[in-house]
Amino acid sequence: MTAPRPEVPPGGSPEDDLVAAAGGDQEAFARFYDATAAAVHGTVLRVLRDPAQSEEVVQEVFLEVWRTAARFDAARGSARAWAVTVAHRRAVDRVRSAQAGAARDDRAARREPDPYDSVSEEVEVLLEHDEVRRALAALSPVQREAVDLAYFGGCTQREVAERLDLPLGTVKSRLREALFRLRDALGVRA
Repeated sequence: MTAPRPEVPPGGSPEDDLVAAAGGDQEAFARFYDATAAAVHGTVLRVLRDPAQSEEVVQEVFLEVWRTAARFDAARGSARAWAVTVAHRRAVDRVRSAQAGAARDDRAARREPDPYDSVSEEVEVLLEHDEVRRALAALSPVQREAVDLAYFGGCTQREVAERLDLPLGTVKSRLREALFRLRDALGVRA
């Protein structure tokens, strides 16, 4: 069960409206908004100097004020000052975030790419080629011939069958078996 909302006469002080808004009174919050929007917007605009971003931040500020209205303590200052403080913090956070993003982008742009090590890449390619040659050598001569025509000669399975004078099904079987053996020889996981 929720606590009863305090009764606030229409047109109460911003402090009264904020207390009522903390209890969920949307009309009181609308009055609070009307009373403080210009000060909040002015504060944000002075910090950001960008009208579009300022409008976004003002929306964020009033959303935060609505959500945290119960935290307002009248003994520590006026409701207007509290809202302006929230606005200033949000605006400064936006500036800091933009500055951090720009600094991150600058660091990334200035970072030199890793030096290209062509020697190690060439060695790796040669080792892979050697491994493939050994795997191909392990195939039967008829499998190797079918693989050579299909994958290195660019022939379709039908063309391989015609060149080897074999039924298409036999060529398909040889290629499938050859690929399984190559996969196993090269340690490729299926």
